[in-house]
Amino acid sequence: MRLKLQFTFFILTVLGFSAFGQQNGTIKGRITTSDGAPAVYVTIGLKDKNQNTTSDDNGNYTINRVKQGSYTLRVSAVGINAQEKNITVSAGETVQVNFSLTENNQALQEVTIAGKKNKYKVSLPSASLRLNEPLLEAPQNIQIVSDQVLKDQQVISMSDGLIRNVSGAVRLEHWGDMYTNITMRGSQIQAMRNGFNFVSSYWGPLTEDMSFVDHIEFVKGPAGFMLGNGDPSGLYNVVTKKPTGINKGEVSVTVGSYDLYRTAVDFDHKLTNDGKLLFRLNAAAQTKGSFRPFESNDRYTFAPSLSYQLTNKTKITAEYALQNAKMTEVGSYYIFSPNGYASLPRNLTLTQPGVEPARINDHSAFVNLQHNFSDKWKATAQVAYSKYLQTGSSSWPSSVFANNTIIRNVGIWDAESSLKLAQFFINGEANTGGIVHRILAGFDGGKKNYMADWGQSHDLDLPSSPFDLNNPNYGFPANGYPNFDRETSLEDRAIAAGGLMGQKYLSTYLQDELGFFNNKFRLTLAGRYTYVSQYSWGADPDKAEKFTPRVGLSYSVDKNTAVYAVYDEAFTPQTGFLRNGEKISPITGTNYEVGIKKDWFDGKWNTTLAAYRIVKQNELTGDPTNKAGETFSIVVGEKRAQGIEFDLRGEITAGLKLIANYAYTDGKVTKVAPGVTSIAVGEVVPGFSKHTSNAWLTYTLQDGALKGTGISAGFTHLAGRAMGTYSGENSEQNLPNYFKLDGGLFWENAKLRITANAFNILDKYLFTGAYYTNYWNAPTYNQPAYSWQAEAPRNYRVSVAYKF
Repeated sequence: MRLKLQFTFFILTVLGFSAFGQQNGTIKGRITTSDGAPAVYVTIGLKDKNQNTTSDDNGNYTINRVKQGSYTLRVSAVGINAQEKNITVSAGETVQVNFSLTENNQALQEVTIAGKKNKYKVSLPSASLRLNEPLLEAPQNIQIVSDQVLKDQQVISMSDGLIRNVSGAVRLEHWGDMYTNITMRGSQIQAMRNGFNFVSSYWGPLTEDMSFVDHIEFVKGPAGFMLGNGDPSGLYNVVTKKPTGINKGEVSVTVGSYDLYRTAVDFDHKLTNDGKLLFRLNAAAQTKGSFRPFESNDRYTFAPSLSYQLTNKTKITAEYALQNAKMTEVGSYYIFSPNGYASLPRNLTLTQPGVEPARINDHSAFVNLQHNFSDKWKATAQVAYSKYLQTGSSSWPSSVFANNTIIRNVGIWDAESSLKLAQFFINGEANTGGIVHRILAGFDGGKKNYMADWGQSHDLDLPSSPFDLNNPNYGFPANGYPNFDRETSLEDRAIAAGGLMGQKYLSTYLQDELGFFNNKFRLTLAGRYTYVSQYSWGADPDKAEKFTPRVGLSYSVDKNTAVYAVYDEAFTPQTGFLRNGEKISPITGTNYEVGIKKDWFDGKWNTTLAAYRIVKQNELTGDPTNKAGETFSIVVGEKRAQGIEFDLRGEITAGLKLIANYAYTDGKVTKVAPGVTSIAVGEVVPGFSKHTSNAWLTYTLQDGALKGTGISAGFTHLAGRAMGTYSGENSEQNLPNYFKLDGGLFWENAKLRITANAFNILDKYLFTGAYYTNYWNAPTYNQPAYSWQAEAPRNYRVSVAYKF
């Protein structure tokens, strides 16, 4: 009897819930783009109600438990025209509502629908890049590293293996994890953040923590549409995370070799039901050791952002980021020896326990106001502010002796920089007589100030008791620890040390891309006027101005294939001291480039093949004959970089994603300035690899009990590596070839992802370095020296991420 009562109660309960469920309805459907492809991660919901969802990988969506009644169903995403449909939901009914979306002409703030659909391939640039067209149509080689790539490869900072995803990018690693300093096409490229040049003099910005980075855009060659005073080799643009309007979050924990412990959180939420006020918080904290003793890199990052839809056509976004770093002094990872590269153990360190670490607080803030006049015209105004504060030191030997001993030196490096930057630009589209005009016009302005005290130094060792590289002793140093003057104000110390630098600039530009024959053939005509006043080392300001033209051609062979050619000029003011006291001229450079871009298999993956030739005049480099304490420069004269680049990225087949690239780079001195004898015509330009090859492959099981399980593997191969300094023909002192193999396993479902990677699987002794023909020492000045920075032996990382 009791069993019957329980059964009856169960049946009544089920029927009750069923009856309750029948009071509600369901809305479901499919969202596609204009070409019929599924539109994924698109927000769809009931207008003015707190019921919404996002489309899945096939473009499908479902909204459950909708009370009966009449509603307005709204679908929206960045880069598309929002759509609304009026619907009526009855009790127990499933309403089928499909949407076909049309893209508007706004470039993305984060990633496009097309980019989200394919986690390794992004089809449109960010709004901060100012281009108003798909990457396929742009007459320039632009490569984008997506957020999914960063997660799969467990990249935690800009200096953490990210460049493997871009052809021809290498890094000398001089600054460790302090500054990124990427070299491409024969020169160091400019560092940008959200479309602003964030380099303060030569140093900075502090390498970005990936917790607040959405993706990174690499622009090859001059970018007249982006900046007027920059190196013709290119730039990278870090695009930060912003509110999306989707209520979601993620917390991740990473542990790894050498005491790496890291936690990161990403919280994205609508603060109002109408979706007008949005909030996002990104934060991270880590402690990190090293395979070298006495070395650490501890950080925390806090990056909130807000956006508010002022009207249907106007939106404002504000964001702030604080990066706090405490790390071993710059230079701790260097090894010096007269006996050749890798002649000492890779875990050897020249740092001295007890030397004060570097402490850095890096503040940045952005405000972006965007107004859409119509579907085809919009205006963007944005400002940026940065304050960088550093208290620290750097280490570098005073002397290197033939018997494999050195005198270690620690120099003070306290610094402060500020950036105040502003931009205003208009994007639009017009038609005249069958010609489509994509127009970009605007101006940039900014003020940068940097001051540093590097005028104090202290030898840790004595000539009578040098540091023995063969038998290192890390006890109390023979000459004691430094006692730097920090009572005097930093400004006064910087003036005394010649450490004042600054720049003021203003530029205006106009670009018109003319589309002929239904926009199949595109001609870009552009020009930029730039004025710069710049000073360094305490010298008087150097002023320069220049008009730089840009001409580009792009032709769509079909909807998936485009060929292009571009001519562009660059203009970079520079400062320094010449021994003869002559005035220094700005760098001028020209770029000639041709290429072909192709999307394969309905845009699932893309290839870019480019050939270029860059010629630069008047570039400064450090005088190879400098003795200790001297900071003179020499004018190279003219150098040429030319090469071929190939990039492939995307989903080859279901579950199989590939990034692969190759670059051939040839950089040589073609002319030498009068009176320069330390550099010769034909000499190799330092800091690049003639052959650079990378690949990263992942495969994820699509079905079965192990669905979501995957394997990844990747390699980097560098051949023909030029060392980091000019020195004759460099033949015997060039760096050996480099090969690094990484790989791992992962598993994920809708909520959880576990990633485990091993790096340098073959446990090779990997390094970058430079050779000094005459390293200063006592009593003579004729001792050659090799310097190098070793990479970690085989090491591991494991990450667990939970989405909510």
